[in-house]
Amino acid sequence: MQWLKLIIAVVSLSIVEDFLRFILKLITLHKGINLAKNYFSKDFILTLVEQENIKFAHKQIKSTKYMKQGLLIDMDGVIYSGEELIFGADKFIKNLIDEDIPFAFMTNNSQRTALEVVRKLKGLGIKVEESHVYTSAMATGKFLSDQSPNGTAYVLGEGGLLSSLHDHGITLVNTDPEFVVLGEGRNFTLEMVQRAVDMILAGAKFITTNRDPSPKKPGWNNLGIAATTAMIEEATGRKAFVTGKPSPVMMRSARKFLGLETSETTVIGDTMETDIQGGVQMGYKTILVLSGISSKDTLGHYAFKPDMIASSVDEIKFPLTWWDSK
Repeated sequence: MQWLKLIIAVVSLSIVEDFLRFILKLITLHKGINLAKNYFSKDFILTLVEQENIKFAHKQIKSTKYMKQGLLIDMDGVIYSGEELIFGADKFIKNLIDEDIPFAFMTNNSQRTALEVVRKLKGLGIKVEESHVYTSAMATGKFLSDQSPNGTAYVLGEGGLLSSLHDHGITLVNTDPEFVVLGEGRNFTLEMVQRAVDMILAGAKFITTNRDPSPKKPGWNNLGIAATTAMIEEATGRKAFVTGKPSPVMMRSARKFLGLETSETTVIGDTMETDIQGGVQMGYKTILVLSGISSKDTLGHYAFKPDMIASSVDEIKFPLTWWDSK
């Protein structure tokens, strides 16, 4: 009888050890499923799931069919136009979530916080988390904190930009800043612009969150940050450093935000000068949708081209031709 107890104890210990190793793998999956996928094959993980019958793990790895691939998606002109949802965009995003395909909305708009973006999308019928949003304000905050930890800035901008700079330890000041930062906004005045000009002439570094042009449409409620940037550049003789798309600053930090490598990243956008150019320069795959600014008639004007063209995201089907099936 003693030998039977000994055998049971040894077998039990082996099971416990295997289970503990499996728990460690689950922790890795829970903390960073995309990272775990880099180290564990689909068959290996599914074998563990089958052996242990742990539903949590199965839910976490259900999308290993498209392992190590993700999307950086522009918003205006891709998901919505103004306040109107573009046809099929809600189903497209739901499909990404259902398939557990990593994605982030990558927007040059610095006015909104990630939470405000989530609320706007919810109003259009799209349910996502703040972790799905990466803005030029977030890229700017990270850049400034890397350049000058605990630095100072005078800001011409609104909520999203102000919040991001504060979150990254940048102090907002009205005198002697290290940086003058320009974002979208309709609440700053010519007097504030003149103050920014004087600060730049006195030695402050000029940063702009993007150079998005005006849509040049009657009744448009945003002058376009490119116009404001040009005004300050003309007044100071200093060129602004751009942190938003197509700058590598944002293209790279957005990829890292999503936890992807260069070869794993696809950009979806409606603008050749920002989304597609930025993606091409970084070595990402690119998809141009014709639901926004760009049109097929103007594609010949550019020295680069997207890897794929679609009328809208509704036409994009997975897996993409350059995705490896696992």
